[in-house]
Amino acid sequence: MVSRTEWLGYCLGKPGAWQDEPWEGDVVAKVGDKIFAFLGDGTAIGLKCGDRETADLLLDRYRGAASKTAYIGQHGWNTFTLDGTIPADEMQELIDTSYQLVVAKLPKSKRPA
Repeated sequence: MVSRTEWLGYCLGKPGAWQDEPWEGDVVAKVGDKIFAFLGDGTAIGLKCGDRETADLLLDRYRGAASKTAYIGQHGWNTFTLDGTIPADEMQELIDTSYQLVVAKLPKSKRPA
């Protein structure tokens, strides 16, 4: 099973990614000034999944290991458990997608090279 620290390292390995703690004890990975991964307490990771319809498909695919993220779920964010239920390669794809979706919304001047 991949640890929270390893997932954080994977997130921070993305071009232009950096770690922030906007709320005490809640670590996030950002690109530009936007969050693409909520790592919180380390038991789960919150990721942008596209629109709500796309995010709902992932809830079905990862039933029991995924849930709609509180407060921002209506905007296509899901939370995925980090207990090994979701294979590491699929978790990497979810992180990659979240990163790409957030980068695409940044102004061109703030996108990583």
